[in-house]
Amino acid sequence: MAEYRFGDLDNITGGRVGGRASFSKVFKEALIAAYGTRCGLCDAPFEPRYLQIDHRVPYCVAGDGIAAALNVKDYMLVCGSCNRAKSWSCEHCPNGLVGKDPNVCLECYWASPLRYSHVATLDIRRLDLVWSGEEVADFDAAKARAGLEGQAVPTFVKAAVRQAVRESEARAVDRPRQRRER
Repeated sequence: MAEYRFGDLDNITGGRVGGRASFSKVFKEALIAAYGTRCGLCDAPFEPRYLQIDHRVPYCVAGDGIAAALNVKDYMLVCGSCNRAKSWSCEHCPNGLVGKDPNVCLECYWASPLRYSHVATLDIRRLDLVWSGEEVADFDAAKARAGLEGQAVPTFVKAAVRQAVRESEARAVDRPRQRRER
């Protein structure tokens, strides 16, 4: 797991702590106004204080180039858990280690979870789900059902999604046929 040491916060110079730019409360408020108070990756709701400002293109790739402008579109708010997962993935990504191409990062799940072509350069599709409030009962029921079928919850959920997509596609094919028969 990545460890960040920022040193003495009394030594902030030119908006920097330990070489990296610090973010103002005003900038975080601008991100909240643009994106709300949900994690940009898992979509779980959080109190603003628990959301972390994250570069869409990792600092190790973009450096200060993107950071200097503080453009809201270059950042997102993420929960601590997702930020750690992203950090680990980016620290082991071939582009983060060698290529350092910001455009590769912008096509990655970790930068653009709603429109991406890879996860850390691998042909992977990812979906982070969080159940909360009334949804917890649905998760518990799915977990129990998965256990009865001898499946891990992710395997069970993938099968349920696959089935729902097939059924939706079948209904879409049947609709025009039903209209023609009328």
